[in-house]
Amino acid sequence: MKPGDHPDFFRFPAPEGRSRESSIVLDAEGRFWHDGARIEHPGMAQAFATWIARHPDDGRFILTNGYDWTYLRVEDAPFFVRAVRVDDGGAVLVLSDGSEEALDPSTLSVGRGDAVYVRVKAGRFEARCMPEAQTQLLPLLVEGREGEVFIELDGQRFAIGTRDESARAPT
Repeated sequence: MKPGDHPDFFRFPAPEGRSRESSIVLDAEGRFWHDGARIEHPGMAQAFATWIARHPDDGRFILTNGYDWTYLRVEDAPFFVRAVRVDDGGAVLVLSDGSEEALDPSTLSVGRGDAVYVRVKAGRFEARCMPEAQTQLLPLLVEGREGEVFIELDGQRFAIGTRDESARAPT
């Protein structure tokens, strides 16, 4: 059993002489930074990507590996869609943490700079599509009668919303 399995794990104080605050930042391009320097080690960056969660009390983004946790600052979205695979009427998202999941087309939205966002992890988190992933969505786009754009999957059309930039979760 990991310490993170304890129901009060996120309420325990930081180890003596330490803080739960950190200078770790996840930027809008999906890169991790610490003390102003980019985290270059691919294994460390991938580990961080798999450790993203929300604090259960205040909703702020954290990194947790089950043994310890710390807050981090997320500049845009906590996850990124690296690729989209279209198959058998559906689409599968390949996420920055290495996981894959079915696209829920009803959650697509467009934000600042025409970036495409989608809800992931059972709707708990937002993911920003990287440029290549956005391009992979193009075959699914159809134009409506009045020029509006929809995504079409398995014969169903879904409107693409506008991201509410003011309603972002605490970082």
